[in-house]
Amino acid sequence: MTSSEGFVVWFTGLSGSGKSTLAAMLSAELPKRGVHVESLDGDVVRTHLSKGLGFSREDRDTNIRRIGFVAKLVARSGGCAITAAISPYREIRDEQRRSIGRFCEVYCECPIEVLERRDVKGLYARARAGEIKEFTGVDDPYEAPLAPEVVVRSDRESPEESLGKILAKLEELGYVGRGALAVAVAKRGLVPPHGGELVDRFARGSARERLLERAAGLPRVTLDDRGASDLELIGTGAYSPLKGFMTARDYLRVVRERRLENGLVWSIPITLAVARDEAEELAPGSEVALAVPDGRLVAVMEIADRWSPDKALEAREVYRTDDESHPGVAYLMSSGDVYLGGEVRLLDRPLASELPGYPRDPAETRAIFEERGWRRIVGFQTRNPIHRAHEYITKCALEICDGLLLHPLVGATKKGDIPASVRMRCYEVLIENYYPRSRVLLALYPAAMRYAGPREAIFHALVRKNYGCSHFIVGRDHAGVGHYYGVYDAQKAFDDFSPSELGIEPLDFDAAFWSTVVGGMATDKTAPGDASTRISLSGTQVRELLRAGEMPPPEFSRPEVAQILLDEARGGRRPAIPVARAPRRAGGARRVFDAASRTLDRLLASRRGG
Repeated sequence: MTSSEGFVVWFTGLSGSGKSTLAAMLSAELPKRGVHVESLDGDVVRTHLSKGLGFSREDRDTNIRRIGFVAKLVARSGGCAITAAISPYREIRDEQRRSIGRFCEVYCECPIEVLERRDVKGLYARARAGEIKEFTGVDDPYEAPLAPEVVVRSDRESPEESLGKILAKLEELGYVGRGALAVAVAKRGLVPPHGGELVDRFARGSARERLLERAAGLPRVTLDDRGASDLELIGTGAYSPLKGFMTARDYLRVVRERRLENGLVWSIPITLAVARDEAEELAPGSEVALAVPDGRLVAVMEIADRWSPDKALEAREVYRTDDESHPGVAYLMSSGDVYLGGEVRLLDRPLASELPGYPRDPAETRAIFEERGWRRIVGFQTRNPIHRAHEYITKCALEICDGLLLHPLVGATKKGDIPASVRMRCYEVLIENYYPRSRVLLALYPAAMRYAGPREAIFHALVRKNYGCSHFIVGRDHAGVGHYYGVYDAQKAFDDFSPSELGIEPLDFDAAFWSTVVGGMATDKTAPGDASTRISLSGTQVRELLRAGEMPPPEFSRPEVAQILLDEARGGRRPAIPVARAPRRAGGARRVFDAASRTLDRLLASRRGG
């Protein structure tokens, strides 16, 4: 900012006109320009600051005065307060302008017929039916601003265009630095966490002791492995800006639109499911103790919401299928029928680390990045040992970044995945022998795998942003399983959001392979030849080789890594079996597979002396 004095950006407009979405985008952009931001969303304020107020004109004015009072305090302390309430009456808005001083009014203009057509919450229809009284724009007036600093037209402009107009006006007013300053600020520090602040929900010291004493007398819900993982990641800030399990409002918008209620991009529901009979004694406004399977009480949750979700809808929207052979859908359908939402305070870590010595919290990785002077960090998500194709794309990414966060998922995965301890040995030997160790950080991501394809790719990127990454690798079939997603659907999903909304840059890579033409790793973009010149094995083929006592070829896996995997396979209880060719596939896919298999057969035969 050009001075230590703060300011207020006041969004106004009818319900559904884009206030919360633009406010979230602006709150993500301003920290890059050195501005501290506090957001005052209308619905959130109604829940906490103005609870009990109705929707009469007097109550609405009281609500706006309360928002204005808090916003003025933020501005006085040098920050930017962003408000996103309907604030329908011109007189009370002008009163806030006079009181605050440095004020930018943004009018989100949109015809009401457009708002009614895209009303995902069904509020306008309910108001037209008389189910909601005093609804602004239907049976209560909205007084448009006469001279707002910015008018955005959400029926005709993209969110990115509207955000650009707002930023240009703030620059013109001298409230924020221009683009060059924004770039300089970004270069000096790590990317901000999603939502602008790294959440920390652990109780400490005497507060923890008091909470532990209170927890002992509360009803108890025991979490499964995924719930325990989610709780820890909420507590450490890996799921920032979440402060607890989602309420229905956040959940529904995430399922339908891949956004939180306040407009921030978020693609995966983080929910706490309980059995119906267990939920009967857990009413909103009460507290519940959260335990893990070993019996420890690890958190207290203030229940803000309780509802029965439409799981079929969640399955179709999040996983693109309701087929229960999909592991994510199977888990969803087997979980409790009632969801509880509310903020949590953690007493202890839910998960005992089986791999001590590795960083696992965002605060830890951020501190290491700062110490090493890294600013451009690329994150790589993995649940499998890294083979040569992974090594190739991570090293390509390192050419444009300061460091690599090798970030294996070590929570619950599907049956047949290689154990985390084995994978970690593979990563260590690979880093030791084939990477510049000073440019790689190996850390743990203690999350459960959801196999949600494109949605999980976005989710993984946002979480890595919280860990301090500025870039994130998105390869083929990211977080996919079976035939449910196209191999590059995850990469395409990022195109639905602007760079400023995401705050982390995806790096898309084609499938990599060993090219016998160029004698090295390559992709379609960098090597000539057809399928007969490419060595790329499936996970099934590799497992068959290992079970047969065969080392995967060095063109696929580094020998040191392959040896660890072979030792693990030999130590298992399954007997060695002959290498079986996978079933033939139809059409072009079959020809590609057969050609790759012939290449592999020739390679293995030459190594055996055949």
